[in-house]
Amino acid sequence: MALHFPVGPMKAALGALPPVTNDDEWAYEIKWDGYRTLAFVDDGRVRLQSSNGLDVTAKYPELLGFGDAVNAPSAIIDGELVVLDANGRPNFGLLQQHSAQVVFYPFDVLQIAGTDTVSLPYEQRRALLESLVEPGSNWTVPAYRIGDGATLYEVTAAQGMEGIMAKRLGSPYLPGKRSPNWRKVKHRVQVEVIVGGFNQGNGTRSNTFGALLVGVPDDDGSLRFAGGVGTGFDQALLESLSSTLRSLATPDCPFNKTPPRSYLADATWVRPELRAMVEIAEFTNDGHVRHASFIRLL
Repeated sequence: MALHFPVGPMKAALGALPPVTNDDEWAYEIKWDGYRTLAFVDDGRVRLQSSNGLDVTAKYPELLGFGDAVNAPSAIIDGELVVLDANGRPNFGLLQQHSAQVVFYPFDVLQIAGTDTVSLPYEQRRALLESLVEPGSNWTVPAYRIGDGATLYEVTAAQGMEGIMAKRLGSPYLPGKRSPNWRKVKHRVQVEVIVGGFNQGNGTRSNTFGALLVGVPDDDGSLRFAGGVGTGFDQALLESLSSTLRSLATPDCPFNKTPPRSYLADATWVRPELRAMVEIAEFTNDGHVRHASFIRLL
């Protein structure tokens, strides 16, 4: 295919909901927890490109018919590949395993029949996209709303979804750039964990630690490994917590099963006496914390 897009997709900034005073100046979409993907359609054929420029078409044969669903001789379309669980919610763990067919959710269009659309305002690109893509069994253009972002935020929180996207009306598509005109507004969950070890830090953390190795109580009362927590620490906390951790060091792994090899490099076990509150996006299918950030000791 001759179509190409070397710069990469537009990126969103992490932020909060826009203030209610200008809520109607923003469009709101569900944030799909998946793989950001560009679809290049040319004469009924489709090529899928990951956000870092890799051709991933062969991984998703269920999307080979997408090109026939596009009402144009060629197009470049931005979207998200997801796998839905039994409740219809995106499940990133299932996507990583590729244990079920993916669904492609297009949410922007960059080019139609050789004409760039990136300079058009958001709402015009969205209207073009909806007329461009016919829905299919493994793809559909998801809905969006203008204004009342708080309601969509509450609904997605109740459904256990990752969050929402806020996109400023009238804004262009900026290839390869991160812009405050697109905001990721994420839901976070606070959970209690037990500290069972730590990894040695590198660089500015070489004298403290890199990540806490944490667990949660299993059904039999033993400690089940739940991953690592490497963010949320200031320098003072790193130093004071390092001192406490080293005083609790033990040669015995406190977890009922040895953690995966990727966590064992430079690991030091500690007696499981410290409890902590951490903020996470979710627990993975393996029971590990995802996008975890330390809040405080309990």
